[in-house]
Amino acid sequence: MSVYTVHQPPLRTAADLADTDRFVFVRDGFSWWAFLLTPLWMLRHGLWLVLTVYLLVLVGIDAALHALGASTSTVVLVSALISLFVGLEAGTMRRFTLSGRGWRNVGVVSGHDAEEAERRFFDAWVRQAAARPGEPAKPPAPPSPAGDPFAAERSGVIGLFPEPGAYR
Repeated sequence: MSVYTVHQPPLRTAADLADTDRFVFVRDGFSWWAFLLTPLWMLRHGLWLVLTVYLLVLVGIDAALHALGASTSTVVLVSALISLFVGLEAGTMRRFTLSGRGWRNVGVVSGHDAEEAERRFFDAWVRQAAARPGEPAKPPAPPSPAGDPFAAERSGVIGLFPEPGAYR
């Protein structure tokens, strides 16, 4: 089974939340297309900054290897290793680019393929949305006085637990 991260585009209006066709599912793991056709894969996914860095690194390493007198097979091997790295980190590069554009990571889901992962995610999302309206609202915690170092002791909260007795 593959693991996917789910990314929601930046919301401009409340109606954008209902537009689930714009959600992006990014598979975690090795990408053969990113390994075999690295620049084309980057162009297809709109990874302009990543493509620029990739080309600069590739040209820089190529120039350094030629300056050192490396053989053509060494240059090809190093280029293949760089493409292997891109194939291994393809999902991370897409997540980085989406987060830079303001997309929000809204979940992680697993499935045998992208279609099953989408179905699982949206089934859980609809169930969660249906459960929210009937949920009783929790009263807000009383604010502690500013500058009182012993406010936590008086409230009965110990450590990182949000309320007394929550660890049971």
